[in-house]
Amino acid sequence: MSKIQIISDKNKNSQRIRSSLIKNLDKSKIKKSNVIIVIGGDGFMLQTLKKNRNSKKLFYGVNSGNYGFLMNKFSVKNTINNINKSNMISISPLEMIVKNNKNKIRKNIAINEVSILRQSRQAASISINYGSKKVIKELVSDGVLVCTPAGSTAYNLSVHGPILSLNSKKLSISPISPFRPRRWKGKIVNDKSAITIKNLNPTKRPISAVADNIEVRNAKVINVKTNKKIKFNLLYDKNRSLQKKIKLEQLRKETN
Repeated sequence: MSKIQIISDKNKNSQRIRSSLIKNLDKSKIKKSNVIIVIGGDGFMLQTLKKNRNSKKLFYGVNSGNYGFLMNKFSVKNTINNINKSNMISISPLEMIVKNNKNKIRKNIAINEVSILRQSRQAASISINYGSKKVIKELVSDGVLVCTPAGSTAYNLSVHGPILSLNSKKLSISPISPFRPRRWKGKIVNDKSAITIKNLNPTKRPISAVADNIEVRNAKVINVKTNKKIKFNLLYDKNRSLQKKIKLEQLRKETN
């Protein structure tokens, strides 16, 4: 029991699940060592992973919210057994480095996506480079997303971005309501090089940069790359792996 840590959201459903798990842990043992059980929704899981970014532990998410794409289903009878039989996957986050209009540098990590968003009623005017290659000279839009495979079924899917396989080693660059060029669909790139996004008119058209839910306002230059030095080890039930969830979303999108 000393090796098992439970981190729970504060809502009533999470606390109820936590109490039930504690009772079951007293009766049975989790075979895997160094497990952190995270009870909540996707947002709470992202928050917990970032707080424990230097941890070598295994994270098993238990969904107490509505959707819980990154989480496992709770079962009073089977959750402990599911943890013992679960499979591990490792994911690396994006690292966002932002220079604002006062030339101050801010760094944050994003597990799902980095969102570049217009900050006023004016549309954003940005350029996008991938390494030394120009992706687009000028994009006038509400913004753009850079997302990981794990995050490709979240906000990215809502803006009609592609769903990426978990082992693809790719990132998706997806526009949000593009105005010029009107039909630009975005681009899929390798995760080896940095993506650089520049605000072409920071005075008239301010933008913010958001790493999952951490916002930096008045951004001038944003560099985004995969930080492969950080790895989060997530546990998933055998029949509900993250890979299977992503494939199901791909099939669902194709049939819509």
